[in-house]
Amino acid sequence: MLQTGLALLAQNGGKEGTTDTILWIIAAVLVIFGIVTIVRGALLWGIVLIIAGLLVGPGGVSVLD
Repeated sequence: MLQTGLALLAQNGGKEGTTDTILWIIAAVLVIFGIVTIVRGALLWGIVLIIAGLLVGPGGVSVLD
């Protein structure tokens, strides 16, 4: 996944839209893994992953902005 992200940045010269797209993908993956983790029974770890996904995402609250 990291190689794909770096390839996108290199291809578009690191434009703002590309960075936001990569952040959305990372945030979505974290939230999906959080939901799967909750379904598997690890409630606390799932909540942590979902909160991390919400903090990384470029919309709303973002740690990386």
